[in-house]
Amino acid sequence: MSGTSGPVAGRLKRPSWRDPRLLIGLVLIAIAVVAVGASMRASDSTVPYYAATKVLTPGTVVSESDVAVTRVRVSSDVYVPAMGEPPWGQVVTRVIGKGELLPADAMAGSTDVDVRAVAVRTQTPLAEDITTGSVVDVWLTTDTDGSPQSTPVAEGLVVSQVDQDDSAFAVGSAQTVYVLVPQALMSDFLGAVATDGAISIVGRASGGDA
Repeated sequence: MSGTSGPVAGRLKRPSWRDPRLLIGLVLIAIAVVAVGASMRASDSTVPYYAATKVLTPGTVVSESDVAVTRVRVSSDVYVPAMGEPPWGQVVTRVIGKGELLPADAMAGSTDVDVRAVAVRTQTPLAEDITTGSVVDVWLTTDTDGSPQSTPVAEGLVVSQVDQDDSAFAVGSAQTVYVLVPQALMSDFLGAVATDGAISIVGRASGGDA
């Protein structure tokens, strides 16, 4: 008995680059990739700005180490953008916190800032929260005929630095606080702190601005 052979099945052909279906698929993939990229670029509307790497106090001359570039989405008229002329050499006119963007209205030329740092030495313990950038009042206590009297020397001054004298040869626990004094108050301030009496640095509970 001889077998009969059926028709031979045709082999599967590899898709050709000229296959319209393949070309259409490639076009659709390309369109999807372009659309996703355009969408991501549109959603990323952040702009580079300068932010303080540490607390900057009034009178600080801004250098490259004082700031870092960060990308945020804010109004371009409010803060200093990290494009064009850098703020090196400009002077800070108010306290700028660590990590805060540089406000455009807090930058000025050196001739526009009228504060100077004055070292005030006190043995009255400082509050723990008095640090660089704190707003404080300076008081003078004098003893006249055994009757101590305290009077304010200056109010609302910004602290630019605090030095703790931990030397073994130091008497008591002296601290030197550098406060920023306006030129208009300088003469009276220096005269007051030179008076024979005890200087106290008093922090403001609200931490308000000067």
